[in-house]
Amino acid sequence: MTDRIWLKSYPSGVPADIDPGQYPSLVALMEEAFHKYADRVAYSFMGKDITYAQTESLSNAFATYLQGLGMVKGDRVAIMMPNVPQYPVTVAAILRAGFVVVNVNPLYTPRELEHQLKDSGAKAIVIIENFATTLEQCITHTPVKHVVLCAMGDQLGLLKGALVNYVVRNVKKMVPAYNLPNAVRFNEAIAQGTRGTFKKPDIKPDDIALLQYTGGTTGVSKGAVLLHRNVIANVLQSEVWNEPVMKKVPAGEQPTSICALPLYHIFAFTVNMMLSMRMGGKTILIPNPRDLPAVLKELSKHTFHSFPAVNTLFNGLANHPDFNTVNWKNLKVSVGGGMAVQGAVAKLWLEKTGCPICEGYGLSETSPSASCNPVTATEFTGTIGVPLPSTWMKLLDDEGNTVTELGVPGEIAIKGPQVMAGYWQRPDETAKVMTEDGYFKSGDVGVMDERGFFKIVDRKKDMVLVSGFNVYPNEVEEVVAAMPGVMECAVVGVPDEKSGEAVKLVIVRKDPDLTEEAVREFCRHELTGYKQPKVVEFREELPKTPVGKILRRELRDKK
Repeated sequence: MTDRIWLKSYPSGVPADIDPGQYPSLVALMEEAFHKYADRVAYSFMGKDITYAQTESLSNAFATYLQGLGMVKGDRVAIMMPNVPQYPVTVAAILRAGFVVVNVNPLYTPRELEHQLKDSGAKAIVIIENFATTLEQCITHTPVKHVVLCAMGDQLGLLKGALVNYVVRNVKKMVPAYNLPNAVRFNEAIAQGTRGTFKKPDIKPDDIALLQYTGGTTGVSKGAVLLHRNVIANVLQSEVWNEPVMKKVPAGEQPTSICALPLYHIFAFTVNMMLSMRMGGKTILIPNPRDLPAVLKELSKHTFHSFPAVNTLFNGLANHPDFNTVNWKNLKVSVGGGMAVQGAVAKLWLEKTGCPICEGYGLSETSPSASCNPVTATEFTGTIGVPLPSTWMKLLDDEGNTVTELGVPGEIAIKGPQVMAGYWQRPDETAKVMTEDGYFKSGDVGVMDERGFFKIVDRKKDMVLVSGFNVYPNEVEEVVAAMPGVMECAVVGVPDEKSGEAVKLVIVRKDPDLTEEAVREFCRHELTGYKQPKVVEFREELPKTPVGKILRRELRDKK
């Protein structure tokens, strides 16, 4: 598709293409920030500020320590931590040392952790002590030889750090007993590194920066191989996309973003941490986004401009009684990703903050951002927007042919400098998702309109087939979420003797008096017969991943 019809929908000033060759590596991007913005605050965490210069010296020392373990360029190092300052320091250290970052979800079970450490071949892991017991249960079955242990208070100074660690360990009892006899403490590793000599490796654009594991819900978890140039491209794409509103940040005010999404998730990794580095911004690290009162308390202390989040977090915050303790008036861009943003949530967020949610779209395999709504839009479109600069998207039919008719669904395929090099050591899996002309097949079914806006009608596997009719859960969820009294909802298909499959609707109530009959009446009014739920269930909460995505498979499993 040479004709990028979406370019006419770009806000003025946003270029059609970016130059991913601006930096030879992510290390060059980070080191530029360390020197250019040395005195600025890079990270704020629990009241403690860490400057770019401090991030530079800590990561340099830690990189030196890691090199001293005898690993060679290209070796993998896993990180298993929530959003604490050691995370960005560790990422910078691993990359500067010439190694590869393996992001690990801290809530993994021993089985899941073992799979990822084995699959990636990680020789070292940097882990927060809260999850050390998980590692202890599987480490002997993995290639991991070196363990660096972090604690919540490591970077908070002597007194405050000791107090925070005492509370975490002894009062909140968040650190189960573990036994990792050869582990080295993070601060000790830094001290050792300061006594060594750092050897600067030659890092090229096509070197691997990170392995981002994905697809755990569809079977075995695979590592998306993201090269330095992939992530650089996505940082630059995101920067020019946000520019029309970010340029309104007053001169002399440091651009500040809220990092409530976990940094092990590629959305926060690229759009929070790396983009903030590129812009000399400050990142407010939120270690536990599920603790809404604590999130709002932290936000009330800051002036901030950018807030990437998922629908569930926007929804939870906007409905929280403490919402108005925060000054939202400086917020310039709210990016929704990870899952569909619902119209009712977007409407409430705009009413309460004055800042629209721009829904974006992407995957681990695309570093992650592939498309986004214009940041200048105020109307919620219900679409995933238009492809970002230097990005091509098209729709493929079941035979792999390009869908040329507007409004006809097809699998979304993406091509651009942010698309992964493939799956780690799985050429067979890579071949399944890459087309001969270099497009990545997303597994999402979408349609495109005449302005180049794409809309997801659903994932192939989430579709419900009712008597031969396709029902897309997103559509039903969107309708039900707009009903007064509904906090959130999810739709799955369940087996049905008559129709093959039937629609099951699970609701978390905002109004405790909401009845099944009221829901059914509302659905009768809004949805055609086969789309109406056969089963309506009320729950206290929906099962979610740590990022806030709803786990549909768990709703399916419980009939």
